[in-house]
Amino acid sequence: MPTVPLAIATDHPAFAGHFPGHPVVPGVVLLDLAQQAIEAGTGRRLGGLAMAKFLRPVLPGDALQLDYTTGADTVGFELRSADRIVANGRFVIESAAP
Repeated sequence: MPTVPLAIATDHPAFAGHFPGHPVVPGVVLLDLAQQAIEAGTGRRLGGLAMAKFLRPVLPGDALQLDYTTGADTVGFELRSADRIVANGRFVIESAAP
């Protein structure tokens, strides 16, 4: 299972509106980072999200680790911060054009 460290800049523009005074990393930012890292690591394009669960909030400056497993049609992933799972899910691998 590949493991990739991920970082979110503490000045990421999403923090301004999510939530003012108490910033939390939006789930869409976590998914985007995971997708980019998995595509870079596998050389495969992901075509969609089959499911995702957000289990704990991620705060600015939290160090993240992505673990993923590639199957025939999907890629399962876990995002961890301080050895605690903060999100997990499964992306669908884009199929080649017929």
